[in-house]
Amino acid sequence: MADLEITDAAALGQALRARRRAEKITQEELSLQTGISRPTIRAIERGKETAQLGIALQLCRDLGLTLRITAPDEAM
Repeated sequence: MADLEITDAAALGQALRARRRAEKITQEELSLQTGISRPTIRAIERGKETAQLGIALQLCRDLGLTLRITAPDEAM
């Protein structure tokens, strides 16, 4: 998967959904594998902004995705 710029909850949800589908995993299967409820997975994939960050990060890990933070050069 190519690098994606994640600027909001919707972009993160789209990336998670794309990765899950590329792995040919249903939301139900992912729920069983991770212990995260299907409604929570669905909400995160839809970009719900109130989703818990820790759960979204767990889904990233479980799907083999890594999030990186890039700071402007002047901030380094």
